[in-house]
Amino acid sequence: MFARPWVLLTLVVPLMLVAFAWRRDGRRVALPFDHARRGAGRLVRGLLRAGDALPSLLLAVAILLLAGPQELAAPRAKRALTNIEFCVDVSGSMGASFGSGTRYDASMAALNRFLEYRRGDAFGLTFFGNSVLHWVPLTNDVSAFRCAAPFMRPGNLPIWFGGTEIAKALLACRDVLVSRNDGERMIVLITDGVSGDIMGGRDQDLVRKLRSDAIVVYAINVQESVAPGEVVNIARGTGGEVFDANDPHALEVVFQRIDAMQKVKFEKGNAEYVDAFAPLCLAGLAILLLHLLFQFGLRHTPW
Repeated sequence: MFARPWVLLTLVVPLMLVAFAWRRDGRRVALPFDHARRGAGRLVRGLLRAGDALPSLLLAVAILLLAGPQELAAPRAKRALTNIEFCVDVSGSMGASFGSGTRYDASMAALNRFLEYRRGDAFGLTFFGNSVLHWVPLTNDVSAFRCAAPFMRPGNLPIWFGGTEIAKALLACRDVLVSRNDGERMIVLITDGVSGDIMGGRDQDLVRKLRSDAIVVYAINVQESVAPGEVVNIARGTGGEVFDANDPHALEVVFQRIDAMQKVKFEKGNAEYVDAFAPLCLAGLAILLLHLLFQFGLRHTPW
């Protein structure tokens, strides 16, 4: 198959040149040899005509290359995209001591290391308290994540980020994820608080909404006490899990476990047409080399 088949029409030119080189007799030179036999010389004439046709064949190869030869490549497995929205609590309690820093600092540091495990996925970043702020849209470029930590540190934020409303945050993340038509959907919730808007059975309503959009929630509880039962219900109800991370080292292990649970998947790709220049290039080089050898040892006399 050729990308530009109309170029093949010009192959008539080298074909005409080959026919001309094969049919012409050229000038004959009579050499006076006494008592010499007159030979037919058919083999020599055939070799000379073949040598004359080689440049035309080289032109034909060039035309075929210009036509863009293509072939079907073997189907490649394509990495299935996962859309991961990080939902990070920035309420006042996230400023509590946690290792050598705060809960927020440890969470952001572990989050940035998690990005290295999942190269090729799309990531988004949302901060929440009593309000929600989408800081980074879903993207494969994670450079903005590295710069986000200083700006959203608890204690530097206005008072409407002081509380914790998990349901509001998860629904806002859901709106971000459903805007993507392709790829799996996952929310990584990082919080240390109890939220009133998921109590009284509202956690089950939230689970139904998230499940209807095929969104899996993994929750990371960064406090000394166990995660609230409603957070556990949301995570497990969507097919995810809750992890308690009561020290910075455990927090990084949690992200590794999430990566192991949410395996990278590959999809079978379709066969695609790719350039197939190599065979024609090798043929052209062979013709060129053969023509060079003919010029050294088998060619018409110059007179």
